[in-house]
Amino acid sequence: MSRDRGPRRPRRLDRKILAAASVTALSLTASGCVVVHGEREVLPSATRAEAAKALEQFTEAYNAADKAYDTSLDADHTTGALAAIDSARLKAGATNHPDGNPDHAPLELSDAKYTIPKKAGWPRWFVADAKANKGGGARWLLAFTRDGLDGTWEAAYLTLVAPGKVPEFVTDADGWAEAVPADATDVSVAPGDLSKDYAAYLKDGGKSFADGVHTSTWRASREKRGTRPGLVTQFIDEPLTNGDYAPLALRTKDGGALVFFTSRHFEKQTAARGASVPTPNKDVLALTDGEIKQSLTMEFVSNEVALDPADGAGDGQVSVLGRVQGLTSAKGE
Repeated sequence: MSRDRGPRRPRRLDRKILAAASVTALSLTASGCVVVHGEREVLPSATRAEAAKALEQFTEAYNAADKAYDTSLDADHTTGALAAIDSARLKAGATNHPDGNPDHAPLELSDAKYTIPKKAGWPRWFVADAKANKGGGARWLLAFTRDGLDGTWEAAYLTLVAPGKVPEFVTDADGWAEAVPADATDVSVAPGDLSKDYAAYLKDGGKSFADGVHTSTWRASREKRGTRPGLVTQFIDEPLTNGDYAPLALRTKDGGALVFFTSRHFEKQTAARGASVPTPNKDVLALTDGEIKQSLTMEFVSNEVALDPADGAGDGQVSVLGRVQGLTSAKGE
């Protein structure tokens, strides 16, 4: 099965330059002018007002893009996994409905709660937890990132979590949260390894992840689908961890972490001789290159949010609380 280098990233190309630049701010004190280096000082990632404004701007851009099926209208407000999923969705919609989305209903977010970590360096980030008029009553968790003081806050992750399942976070006296580094050793799985471990679990199983809809149930469903008469379905799962796909983690009150991470999944359907691959729906066809004769390979990007327990706590299993997945491309052969 062919493998792409990675999801096409419809974002600006100067992020690494921004992230690498030395950002400084001047602070006046009684003793004179003191240089504060933003890449070294531990500071809140955003003010609460900035976080609220970022969510408002994202919602406005998201609704405009969804109504027009125009990727350019929210391109400056999404990145990473969400951008890969959303831009493909809008591209398919525009192909099938060039005059715009006939079923558009504006997204409305309310009762928003913001968890903003103090950290050094870029990117800075925070999490918004909101009630939505879509998603069957689930809470919408959005992780926003920014690469520099002049950058726009962009939503990198969007996952849906059942009410009451969002954990409590560690906060200091001023209400700022604690970011957990990707290489942390005080949790069951280092956040930077979760994507790799998840891909390995989906292939081989094991005890690293707790049973649930996005783990054992998903594996069982894929196993069943892979054995249909006249049709072979193969699955390949890969981690996505670099750049705007890097994991983000917040310290929870029980000593563990809530981790956002990304993975990539391929599904290849191959028909037996004399048979044909089931005709995909029009949205899949809109993202398909080549002619579907004997096989169809689909590529998906998925973003997950998981509870990573403290090292040595309980059985050490990671619980995947939510997962949003979208088709990003397909190839017929």
